[in-house]
Amino acid sequence: MTLWWLGNLAEQQGEYTKAISYLQPALEILQRLQSPDAESVSASLDRVIRNS
Repeated sequence: MTLWWLGNLAEQQGEYTKAISYLQPALEILQRLQSPDAESVSASLDRVIRNS
């Protein structure tokens, strides 16, 4: 969850490369845990990639 929030903060600051570096591992961890939050992180990551 911390990586997700750091990714969101980096995105808000326009630091898309940094955001991706936080969001990708966050997604991998949440997917391994089969967390329902993985879908939200995936959407965040997709948005950042589109804007970068």
